[in-house]
This record gives sequence, C-alpha cells and structure tokens, in this order.
Amino acid sequence: MILASTNVAGHIADYVTALASVYTLVIIAYILTNLVFAAGLRIPYSRWSDAILGFLREVCEPFLRLFRRFLPSFGGLDFSPIVAIIVLQLAARLLASAIRS
Repeated sequence: MILASTNVAGHIADYVTALASVYTLVIIAYILTNLVFAAGLRIPYSRWSDAILGFLREVCEPFLRLFRRFLPSFGGLDFSPIVAIIVLQLAARLLASAIRS
C-alpha cells in the first residue's frame, strides 16, 4: 500500500514538473511571436496569426502581469518573462519535491 501511494505521488510530481515545462514553453512562444510581430513580419488581417497571438496573450498575460507590477521596464526592455520563468521553475521544483517526500 505504501508503494502504491509513493508511486502516485511520483506521478503527480512528474505531472507538476511537466505542466511547468509546458507553460514555460508557452511563455517563450509568446515572447517570440511578439518579437516577430513587432518586427513587422505579421500578415495583416490574418485570422490564424490573430488567433495564435490572442491565445498566447490570454494564457500568458495574467501570469506575466504579476511580475510587471514589481519590475520596472529598463529602456523598453521587459524582464518580467525571465523572472516569471525562473519563479515558475523554482515553484514547480519545490512543489514536486514536497509531493515526493
């Protein structure tokens, strides 16, 4: 019985780690699409590019907004995604290690 609960805890910890990794990739995709679209490589009035950017914005902005409150922009550079990814990965590792123990 103890082995089964340890196995379940390990699976949950792996799920938390994988979820944090996927969300990190989504944040990176959001940053890259914003850079590409800001460079003018966006097709005007394109539904798919609007859909992609809209989805990424709705998924990433609430989390990034938490860090933008505390971090000022430095000459137009936004460091909130970097801090958000670091905090997300640290929190996922702490949570996974707490679940496993």
